[in-house]
Amino acid sequence: MSKKKVLVSACLLGEKCRFDGCSCTNDDLINDLDPVELIPVCPEEMGGLSTPRPRARVVGDRDDADGHAVIKGEAKVLTHEGNDVTHEYLKGGERTLNVAESSGAGLAILKSNSPSCGCGKIFTHDFESLKLGDGTTTAILKKAGIKVVDESEYRDALNEYRK
Repeated sequence: MSKKKVLVSACLLGEKCRFDGCSCTNDDLINDLDPVELIPVCPEEMGGLSTPRPRARVVGDRDDADGHAVIKGEAKVLTHEGNDVTHEYLKGGERTLNVAESSGAGLAILKSNSPSCGCGKIFTHDFESLKLGDGTTTAILKKAGIKVVDESEYRDALNEYRK
């Protein structure tokens, strides 16, 4: 019997691919993921952005703009310097979806609060607080029917997925 496959933000697995060049290793997550097959992804790098890279956030006419609004063309992803990186974020999300579909992964455990991977909450335009919403990759994966959770809520989703 083959192992179930799970996409996981590479930074949670110890890869130094975050915007600041660091990781945010989650040892509990790593230990709990045995016996599934991990597929590390970094949508920002997959979209062509370097590491380290400027911090980015979703910006739109509405305060609640998130990755779903970006997909619809109603918002953009901008760096704190004002550079538009929407194309790279969408490209990384689409490439992540391609990995999920080609591998058969039906669950993604992604880094919280990120403008790409955030699930349920992302940083506001000023990086000072959080707002409800999903990042671009999360929005793309959810639209395709893939379950996405962040690292704080993975246990229940993983247990259900293993069944």
